[in-house]
Amino acid sequence: MLEDFGTGKGFRCRGKEVNRIEAFSDAVFGFALTLLVISLEVPHTFRELKTAMQGFPAFAICFASLFAIWFKHYRFFRRYGLQDATTLFLNAILLFVVLFYVYPLKFLFTLLTSQIFGFGNPSGAPAPITYPDVPTLMTIYGLGIVAVDLVLALLHWHAFRQRAHLQLDETEEVLTVGSIRVALLTAAVAIISITIIQIGGPRRTGLAGWIYFGVGAVYAFNGWWVGVKLRHLTERQVVAVAPAT
Repeated sequence: MLEDFGTGKGFRCRGKEVNRIEAFSDAVFGFALTLLVISLEVPHTFRELKTAMQGFPAFAICFASLFAIWFKHYRFFRRYGLQDATTLFLNAILLFVVLFYVYPLKFLFTLLTSQIFGFGNPSGAPAPITYPDVPTLMTIYGLGIVAVDLVLALLHWHAFRQRAHLQLDETEEVLTVGSIRVALLTAAVAIISITIIQIGGPRRTGLAGWIYFGVGAVYAFNGWWVGVKLRHLTERQVVAVAPAT
């Protein structure tokens, strides 16, 4: 049951023990979450508490984003158990991007949630961002998504290239290709958003943001396509083992 959670249905668990790469990676993810903490100080007044709680929506979104990356990382090592030099190198790039990505992620979602919930800006405080700077912020956010998903795609492509050594069966090959596909398509959504913001400038900020809802469509399409491939595989296997009539 625990192996199914870690690897997903249809995948054997090859990384049953936590290796040093994973242990170091978990420490980095933990540090990244620490950087997202709403406030490192305990509020001394109720007003300070209310101010700190205004950061909770942004913290929740950022936490969910980092958790999603961590879970993909966790599942990769459960499925393939790779510890070679290429995996170490790509993993180091992923961790570097995650640490670099934390502050832009927190800034963007703090800004968005403040506008949505009307938290406003403290009296006399400078504006958190100027209108002409919005395209740059959205570009930084998009580049972070592109970098993370390209590295995840490369990690899974590296595993797919070693399918003979890892003894991946046909189902596992389909699932691995599906992981590569969904990562590349997600990166493509971010690239489209960056292109829109670079061409349209601040006026197209809203459209560039709404484009990211396409990630849900990407995951739905990939899930459907993987399901089709697995059904065809099952049908072929049934025909292959069926007794001749």
